[in-house]
Amino acid sequence: MTTEHSLSAEHLRLAYDRLEVAADLSLEIPPGRITAIIGANGSGKSTTLRALARLLKPKNGVVFLDGHDIHRLSTKEVASRLGILPQGPIAPDGIKVVDLVARGRYPHQKWFRQWSDEDEEAVAEAMLATGTVDLAARPVDELSGGQRQCVWIAMTLAQGTDILLLDEPITYLDVAHEVEVLDLLVDLNQRYGRSIVLVLHQLDQACRYAHHLIAMRGGKIVAEGPPGEIVTDRLVHEVFDLRCQIVPDPLSGTPMVVPIGRHSAGASDTNGQTSLPQLPSRGGTP
Repeated sequence: MTTEHSLSAEHLRLAYDRLEVAADLSLEIPPGRITAIIGANGSGKSTTLRALARLLKPKNGVVFLDGHDIHRLSTKEVASRLGILPQGPIAPDGIKVVDLVARGRYPHQKWFRQWSDEDEEAVAEAMLATGTVDLAARPVDELSGGQRQCVWIAMTLAQGTDILLLDEPITYLDVAHEVEVLDLLVDLNQRYGRSIVLVLHQLDQACRYAHHLIAMRGGKIVAEGPPGEIVTDRLVHEVFDLRCQIVPDPLSGTPMVVPIGRHSAGASDTNGQTSLPQLPSRGGTP
């Protein structure tokens, strides 16, 4: 089973006021696959995701959802096909977990069709999948950061869209819950053919869980394709300014990054000493 919907962008120029983040950016999300957008802080990956989700209108260029300009579609049309989990979402004061998750069903409501058994089942399945059933009656603002993140993911899943866009969905989670969430997204992809786009910081996780990588630096796509084909020590250095060796992941066989720090064996040629930068004068008397 594969997704019916497509998402792409052509010649995007993305900016916040006068701060340009990306120029002439074009990409196509492979349908029915998991795509990870990677890059250092400030590379433009979250801004790109916001543009794909219609949270940021490009200065130039077009985002296409099913071949249509996404900004010419109604909010409900977009929300019924595309789910988004942005960074740092804010819940209404005092709202309970189950009520927040239920808001994911908003795009499916019409004046002649209110809450249904289908909606109830979608909310229950989303909470079960994310391990948030026991939190149902608790106010969201009383939860830990990791618990809140799981609740937001549950709301996005309850939306039941064919395309999911998630900006750093494993932020605030411990390692065990990171793996649970990423495994859950793989299940959704394999079972329902959903197209999933993730912004991730950890390259090893991106390589293990994604079919397709988009590597960014300075608002430009440096490389894209299957992890095993594009991830090299040269790419990691170009994208992250990090010297490394690439070795096979012992479990998945996907590329795994072994950083080379100043104190790595055989890596230092300065006896571990670093010269201090020359700072501008502060003026006055210290």
